[in-house]
Amino acid sequence: MTESINEIIVPAHKSKERLDAFLAHSIERTSRSQIQKWIKEGLILVDGQPAKPKQSVLPNQTIQITRTKLPPIEAQPESIPLDIVFEDESLLIINKHAGMVVHPAYGNRTGTLVNALLGYSKDLSEYHDDLDRPGIVHRIDKDTSGLLVVAKDEEVHRDLALQFKDKSVHREYVAVVWGKIQKGQGTVDAPLARSIRDRRKISVSEIGKRAVTHYQVLQRFPIVTLLQLRLETGRTHQIRVHLAHKGHPVFGDQTYGGRTRQLGGLNRAQTAEVQDWLGLMPRQALHAKTLGFVHPKTGKTIHFDSELPVDMQILIERIQNYQNTINSEQEKVI
Repeated sequence: MTESINEIIVPAHKSKERLDAFLAHSIERTSRSQIQKWIKEGLILVDGQPAKPKQSVLPNQTIQITRTKLPPIEAQPESIPLDIVFEDESLLIINKHAGMVVHPAYGNRTGTLVNALLGYSKDLSEYHDDLDRPGIVHRIDKDTSGLLVVAKDEEVHRDLALQFKDKSVHREYVAVVWGKIQKGQGTVDAPLARSIRDRRKISVSEIGKRAVTHYQVLQRFPIVTLLQLRLETGRTHQIRVHLAHKGHPVFGDQTYGGRTRQLGGLNRAQTAEVQDWLGLMPRQALHAKTLGFVHPKTGKTIHFDSELPVDMQILIERIQNYQNTINSEQEKVI
């Protein structure tokens, strides 16, 4: 293990706030309980003095946090099948299956996309010395399926990373969401930050980074809506959080209210039907369908498209059958 010291200057305009809350919001993937633990261990100094458990921060104070860092995980090659949509000497386009984590972490050391890529090829970018993430330019959530681009060398990686930063990469998703969205198309423009209450989640926050999601209704059903979504920015969990914020969480999304929270407004027959749908979709019904960018070597714009995965196809077919049944029953009444 190694030690690192983070230094944070409290903004001059900062209003009074408890130290643990301030730091939990300032440091990614850190909870208030973790901050309290560091305070008790004497790892946090405020203006050179050991911090106190219930201390509040004041403007312009200097906070130093000494943390032990675990050694980086060295990913190992594994023989895992990959769904390769395209490959040339510069890059790969992978159709990631739901359930696969993109890169190793302490909770997922094996079975990741990186493990699979290392088992497939030695020609992968090590841009920024991310030894645990060779070739990875961007990510997709574990339980989201769809297209990813992987760089084979540093020059290609840098170029692609810049395109993502400049928001020039074209990314479209398809999702089944709760509720009937009346407006045919629209935009969700709401900043996102890590949640103070649960550091594993993201939430809409005034102090977050700008996040923009465009949507278009593909088909409305009695209980859910099929959406096409286009990302203008690419924040963590962006689509899932934006849709939940608007009251239309992605169907099946355990983290952001897409499994059971919406059942309260349904009658008994609808509840039974939807519970069957949830049995067909143990994950969020979200797929990264389209990916387009300028090829770093040729300068030509290229686009890739993928079919919806089988689980989403089965879900949508079941929903369509339910709608047809309702329509038939209504026609009989008339």
